[in-house]
This record gives sequence, C-alpha cells and structure tokens, in this order.
Amino acid sequence: MTVLRLARSELKRMTGGLLPKLTILALTMVPLLYGAVYLYANWDPYGNLNQIDAALVVEDTGATSKDGSELQAGKKVADSLVEGHVFNWKQVASAEDADAGVKTGEYAFALRIPKDFSANLVSPGSFDAANQAMLHVTTNDANNYLLSTIVDKLTTAVHSTVAKEVGEETANQLLTGFGTIHASIVKAADGAGQLADGVGKLSDGAATLHDGTTQLVTGADQLVAGQTKLRDGAVQLNTGASQLSSGLTELKNKTSTLPADSQKLADGAAQVAAGNAQLNAKVQDVVGQLEAADKGLRTRVVESNARLVTAGVLTQEQADKVLADFDAAAASSPVTDAKAKISGDAAKIQQLSDGSAAVSAGASKLAAATPTLTDAISKAAAGAGQLQTGAATLAAGQQSALDGAVKLDDGARQLDDGAGQLASGAVTASDGSHTLASELAKGAGDIPNPNDEQKSSVSKVIADPVAVENVSQAKAGSYGAGLAPFFLTLALWIGVFMLVQAMRPITQRALASNAPAWKIAVGGWLPFFVVSVLQATILTLVVDLGLGLNPAHPIGMWLFMLAAVMAFSAIIQGIVALMGTPGKFVVLVLLVLQLVSSGGTFPWQTTPMPLHVVHEILPMGYVVTGMRHLIYGGELSMIWPTVLGLLGYTLLGSALSTLAVRKHKMWTLKTLKPEIAV
Repeated sequence: MTVLRLARSELKRMTGGLLPKLTILALTMVPLLYGAVYLYANWDPYGNLNQIDAALVVEDTGATSKDGSELQAGKKVADSLVEGHVFNWKQVASAEDADAGVKTGEYAFALRIPKDFSANLVSPGSFDAANQAMLHVTTNDANNYLLSTIVDKLTTAVHSTVAKEVGEETANQLLTGFGTIHASIVKAADGAGQLADGVGKLSDGAATLHDGTTQLVTGADQLVAGQTKLRDGAVQLNTGASQLSSGLTELKNKTSTLPADSQKLADGAAQVAAGNAQLNAKVQDVVGQLEAADKGLRTRVVESNARLVTAGVLTQEQADKVLADFDAAAASSPVTDAKAKISGDAAKIQQLSDGSAAVSAGASKLAAATPTLTDAISKAAAGAGQLQTGAATLAAGQQSALDGAVKLDDGARQLDDGAGQLASGAVTASDGSHTLASELAKGAGDIPNPNDEQKSSVSKVIADPVAVENVSQAKAGSYGAGLAPFFLTLALWIGVFMLVQAMRPITQRALASNAPAWKIAVGGWLPFFVVSVLQATILTLVVDLGLGLNPAHPIGMWLFMLAAVMAFSAIIQGIVALMGTPGKFVVLVLLVLQLVSSGGTFPWQTTPMPLHVVHEILPMGYVVTGMRHLIYGGELSMIWPTVLGLLGYTLLGSALSTLAVRKHKMWTLKTLKPEIAV
C-alpha cells in the first residue's frame, strides 16, 4: 500500500457523501472565521472614529495678548476639532453634563477647554505670571479601554498644534523685542558717553572730599584723647566722692546715739567711782580691824603666859616657847594668808577707786563734747553726698562727651573710608563708563534687529525647533494589515485543529496493513495537509482580493502560508495520532501558549521571561515574523531559515506520527474500547 493510496482512501471517505462533503467545505472555511472575518471587522477602526460621540465643553473666555490683540484659542481649538471630524463631537453646555454623559456611556469621553485657556497661553509674555494652558479630558475605561489610548493621541496632537501656534507668536514678539533692545542699546551708548564725562568730574570732587575727611579724622582723634582723660578724672572723682559719702553716712548712722551713750557712760562711770570709793573704805577698814585683832590676840597670849609663870604653872622658858609656837602658828595660819591677801587687794582696790574716779571725770568731759561731734559728722555726710552727686553728674557728662567724641571719630573714619572708596570708585567708574560707552556701541551691532520676513522665519523654528522625519522600512497600510500576520497565522493553526475533529489521524485499515510505519504516518498526514492547503489558499484569496490586504510579496506570502500549514498539520496530526483524544487537549494548550508568546500584538520581548522560552520553541512566533516581512515588504533574508525551521517541525510531526503507528500496531483493549473519545 503506497502513501498516496492511503491518503486517497481517507479523502475518498471524507467526500463519499453530501454530508462529508459539506463537512470538508465547512472545515475549509473555518480559517476565514478567525482570519478574514476578524480582519474585516477591524480593518480600519481609526477611519470610523467619527461614529463615536464625544462631548466638547468650551469654557474659554479669551484673552488679550501683550500687543493688544484678542486671542480666542479655546474657540479655535474647538472649531478645528469639529471640522476635523475625527470624532462625532457634541458641544455640551457644562462640564457636569459632559461628565455625567461619560459616566452613563452617552459620550465615549469628554474634552473640556477651561475658561483661562487663552489667558494661560498668553501668560509667557508676562514672566511673573506664566501658567500652562490645560485641556481637561474625562475618560471611562468602562466604555472602552483602548479608547483612552486613542484620546491620548488626539490630545497630544492638539497640544502640539496649539503649542506651535502660540510659540510662534511668542517667538515673534521676542524677536520684535530684540529690535527694540537694539535701538535702546544705541541710545544707551550715547548716554554712557555723557555719563563718563560726569563721572570724571565726580572723581575730582571725591579726591578733594577725601583730603578734607582725612583732616577731620585727625582732629577727631585728638578730641577723643582729651575727652578720655577728662572722663577718667571725673570717674576717679566720682569714685572717691562715693566712697567718702558712704563712709560718712555710715559714721553718721553709727554715731547718732553717741551723745546719749556717752552720757550714760559718764553716769555709769560716776556710779562705778562712787562704788569703788565705798568699797575701798570698807576694805581698808577690814585691814585695820584684822591688824588690830592680830595684835590683841598676841597681847592676850603674852599676858596669859605671864600670869601662868607668876602662878608657877609654867616656867618662863615654857611661856616663851608657847609664845614662839603661837607666833609660828600665826605666821603659817590661813588667817595670816587671808590678811596678807586682803592687804594686797586693798592696795589694788585703792588704785581701782582712783582710776574709776579719773574715768568718771573723762566720761563727763566726753559726754559734754559728743553732741558737737555728731553735729559735725552729720554736716560732713551731707556735704559728701552733695559732692558725690556732683561728681556722678560730672562723670556722666564726661562719658556722654566721650561717647560723642568717639562717634564723631567713628563717623569721621567712616566718612574718610567712604570718601576714599568714593574717590577710588569714581576713578574706576570713570574708566568703566568710558568702557561701557565703547562696548555698548560695539554691542549694539551684535544684537539682532530682524525685519518682518526674518522674524517670521525664525519664530517658526523657535516654536517648533525639532522636526521628526519618519523613515519606514516596512509599513502596514492599516490597523487590519497590522494585525493580519497574527490572525492569519492563528487561523491556519485553528483550521488544522478543527480537521482532527472530523478526520482520522491514522486509519485502522492502514494499521492492519503490512505497510512500513513511515508510509502509514505520511499517508495519514497528507489528507490534513491537502485540506489545510485549501484553507490557506482560500484565506489568501479572500484577504488579498476581498479585504485588499495587498501584500508586498503575494505569491511569497501564499507559499509561506503553505509551508506553515505543512508544519502545523504535521505537528497536530502527529500529537493526536500519538496521544489520541488527550492529544487534542495538548494541541489546544499549545495554541494558548502561542497566542501569548508569538508577539502578534505586543512585542514578545514584553512578555514574562518563561514565555520567552515558549516563543523560541514553538513555531507560531516565527511564522508571524515571516508573514510581516512578506506582507509589509521587509528584509527577506530570514524567510529561508524560517522555512527550514518549519520543515524541521514537519519532520518532528512525522516522527510523532510514525511513533504513533508503531504504538498502535499493537492492539489492546483500549484500542477496541477507548476510555474517552471526543
């Protein structure tokens, strides 16, 4: 059994009746649902934006520019938007109504031009009040997410246009100002020459003033020195007078009771003298009495001894001995010691009495003299107080005079310094004013003085200094053309995937034959390839002729799509042949992985890193890239390596199919009764 016979057998089975033929026809048209129909629906959405209702609120009240012209920028922007017909603009009375319409979906978005829009545009003419002109856009992603991106592009374009127009006007005014500055600088150069002459005279006067201030400083120094000496003498006088006044005042306070105290002292001294006199008289009397008693006692002893001798009681010797013992006892008795002490004290008391009498006399004289002394002290204290007050006044006056002299000296020095600086500065100013006059004359020629034509040309460059020249090496003609490579590739994969729902990857008759495994595998794949070629061809004709894709290489695109379906059909047929019904789920998973990793919309480099690996392994990403080059007219050097890669995927699918044949040649119970069939 040959490969072609196996393929023809399966195709004959699929076209053996009306319903199978209709099935094949329907399966052939499946890619159109994912490719042509979707591209038709999204072929030129930007060209139909004028069917979208958008709210436009113009609150701008206008403004007057610096040159007196009226600016109605808000109205101008609104008119240009309405005339452009990019959106279906609906002018709304208030921002509240517009926001409410966006919220309910009546309007896709709202654009509000505030009342200070024109005023802020002309504000750069006044450097102290420059503000940006704002455009307020209200969007609602609940209406449509991509619409926000479209609106951003629109407002950016409006911003650029308005900024260019206003910038051109501002630049024109700036250049006009240069001409005014040029004329003013010429006048300033003439004025600077006159200024130089006046500054020369000022320099001569400043030199004379400096000589006079130098002499004033010398005199002020001498005045300060004299006033310093006077101030020091007044301070010393004030200090001495203060000390004298304090001392006399203290003496006056301490001697105020001196007359009364001295009188008391005199009275007390008199009393003491009188008492001492009485004491002395009594003591002298006691001394006399003791002496008389002592002599009387010895006389009695002598008389007693004589009587005893006469009576014969004692002998004369015994009597003498008794007297001698008496004398000895009397000489060492306490009475004798007391008598001797009293005699000595009596002499001292006599001296005390004499001294107290003298003190009493002196105290009486002191008491008589102290009133005169206290009066003199009071007068001296009062005079010292007056002296101190005068000295303080003198010192304060001298200090004020010294302060004035110092200020005069400082002022004279400052005046001298200022005069010196003035003289020096006048010389510098004289030189500088001559230089200024010369440089202003030169600078006037360097300041631009453009005419109207030059101002118009330069202001356009200033307002829009950067121009972008886009060079497109390969360009999609429309939004639909931009999505075509992705959705055509997706349609081819889905078209083959739908074939396995109706066609058998490997027939049981072929498995029962003795044909080699590779022949059976290729024979099972060829029907898929033939139908997928029809799918790709029909899809190509529809998008080229019906939608007007107009690829740069139409034949190359068609052949490349055939290479793609060759690889897709081989992989899908091989997986389903090997795994059976679960293989269909695997094919669906591969489809999802390629949807997110092929870079059909955003560049695949923007996807998470694990999906980069998927992009490198699976074929759809390479097919999308190749389709872009063929449709847009890009570099074709990568087409052949991609075709070789697709051939490799085809061989991989054939290997899986061959492995499936080898596996299913061994029949099992699962072969006769599968666990699941979809």
